[in-house]
Amino acid sequence: MKKQKGFSLIELLIVVAIILIIAAIAIPNLLRSKMAANESSAVGSLRSINTAEVTYNTNYPNTGFSATLADLGGAAPCAVASTAAACLVDNTLALASAAATGKSGYYFTYIPGAAAGGTINTYTNSALPVTAGTTGQRGFFTDQTGVIRYAISGAATVASSPIQ
Repeated sequence: MKKQKGFSLIELLIVVAIILIIAAIAIPNLLRSKMAANESSAVGSLRSINTAEVTYNTNYPNTGFSATLADLGGAAPCAVASTAAACLVDNTLALASAAATGKSGYYFTYIPGAAAGGTINTYTNSALPVTAGTTGQRGFFTDQTGVIRYAISGAATVASSPIQ
């Protein structure tokens, strides 16, 4: 009888089956971890926007809050020349609106309040997943109060649950 070299077909099938079982267990956890990371990034981005808005309001008291989210950013290298490029947030975040591709699986919708005497005193900002259920599950909302709120599915509003 000749000495057999290599693996038999049965042995290879068993190894492939074990790899598939491990992948079936690991891939859903990986996707949930990615969604959780995207949600954390969206909350962090909203906190950065809130901080930038307070700074913008302090630096430009005659303007109040910014008229657009893009006003908080500026192309690199950023140089503050006017209120149109405040250089307070990364330009990727400043341009992550609904019309753009977003940032970390979320897009941001900034709506300034009505100007009273030329000064914008309020704003709202929401973050929604680019693809619900894939890039994120929850929607987030914040306004000039600085409280970040979330909704389990769909867009969050001022009546949504605050993040603790």
